[in-house]
Amino acid sequence: MKRALLAVRAAILWVLSLLHFFIVTPILVFLGIFLDPRKHDYLQRGLCRRIVFLSGARLEVQRSPGFDPKRTCFFMVNHINVFDPFFLYAAIPQFARGWELESHFKIPAYGWLMKRFGNVPVPDVRRPSDLKRMWRLTQEAIDGGTSLIIFPEGKRTRDGHVGEFQDGGFRVAQQLGIPIVPVSLVGSYQHHRTGHWMLWPATVTVIFHDTIDTTAMKKTEVTQLRDRVRGIISEPVEARLSATGHHEA
Repeated sequence: MKRALLAVRAAILWVLSLLHFFIVTPILVFLGIFLDPRKHDYLQRGLCRRIVFLSGARLEVQRSPGFDPKRTCFFMVNHINVFDPFFLYAAIPQFARGWELESHFKIPAYGWLMKRFGNVPVPDVRRPSDLKRMWRLTQEAIDGGTSLIIFPEGKRTRDGHVGEFQDGGFRVAQQLGIPIVPVSLVGSYQHHRTGHWMLWPATVTVIFHDTIDTTAMKKTEVTQLRDRVRGIISEPVEARLSATGHHEA
């Protein structure tokens, strides 16, 4: 009986979340045509907070003492499900955008929003000219005071564990001297799992770890940096999985 009630709850939450998203997003896209997105950033954050609420989750934020909330950076984050960007944008204490696969810009409503608001396209086919454009847009975003969210796994986890990280974002950070903030999304897997439709009651904690400076790093240190960041991010995620037996059903 309890599972049936949870299933009904999840169905209602999906309907409410999707309705809210597809009603509000066109308004934000329209505003983005005429206004600098920074001028109505509070509206975007409001959308994200309401999506979090309507998905049935609770959001908590933790900041390590060495996290600098004012420093423009790369936020490196583990990736679990479609709600991750909403949790992150509701929690990040500064203006931020993200690296987004270029093919995602073709998704109705979501893609229009991502493109209009200045997310950096990551080419699906990595031709030199496309990569140069990505590096240029990344540099322009950072120089303009816009931090970028990056999911270094390149895909969503299917089992809750943090996957292997790709080198790309770390190479760019090292080459351009962009600081990195490892961010752990803890509890997102217990809330919603990619490949399933259920939304479980859960608390999702966004943990901002110490900011890592990259200005003095060499190319030969990129792999070490990648593995270090993955270790920092995965520790609280794996601890939560162990404590809950992978789920809270």
